Amino acid sequence: MFERLIKLIDEEDLKKIREANILLVGVGGVGGFVLECLGRSGFSNLTIVDGDKIDISNLNRQIITKLDNVGKRKVEEALNRLLEINCNIDAKIIDIYLTKENFREYINQRYDYIIDACDDIKVKVELIRYAQENNIKIITCLGTGRKLKPELLEITKLNKTFNDPLAKKLRYELRKENLSLNTLVLFSKEEAIKTEGEIGSAIFVPAVAGIMLANYVFLDLIKKDDA
Repeated sequence: MFERLIKLIDEEDLKKIREANILLVGVGGVGGFVLECLGRSGFSNLTIVDGDKIDISNLNRQIITKLDNVGKRKVEEALNRLLEINCNIDAKIIDIYLTKENFREYINQRYDYIIDACDDIKVKVELIRYAQENNIKIITCLGTGRKLKPELLEITKLNKTFNDPLAKKLRYELRKENLSLNTLVLFSKEEAIKTEGEIGSAIFVPAVAGIMLANYVFLDLIKKDDA
């Protein structure tokens, strides 16, 4: 399956990817594309956390969704899609909403990388806390709603972000908890488009964000380029 990939990396690199223990929190607009890339790039040891079910409003941007799985559990549908692509994946699914209160019940082992694609600010804080306490690499996705220009996405440290209300809230919460702001994030430099009621969304920014997150982790694990 990975003959074309091995033309770009070597067997030892692929072994690193296969053995890496990855935690992905959230398989929505961003996380679904993260998972797609991981599954097609040799990652085999995955833990996927999401407590949501598929809603018809997800169809415009979430790759795991289609008309015939509306109402089904996201983690189960994500796993089904993953195994249809790569049957050798050893994936664990956790079908719950993580909270600050239940966090340590479910997140209590060693990971090589944590990819945070969830929307909950308190859970983001707990993931960063866990990573910093246990010296685990983590990359956190910030806001991708109300935006249309994927070319303005960037991976940087949290203390260098701007034009992102979620980043501002996260910085505030981390300071309150005496946690480092020198943590890796993906954010958009685009000013948010003002909308009434529900947050407007399109596939472009979350899809590219998911691809960028997966690519960063891939390159970092095999130490290619500047990741």
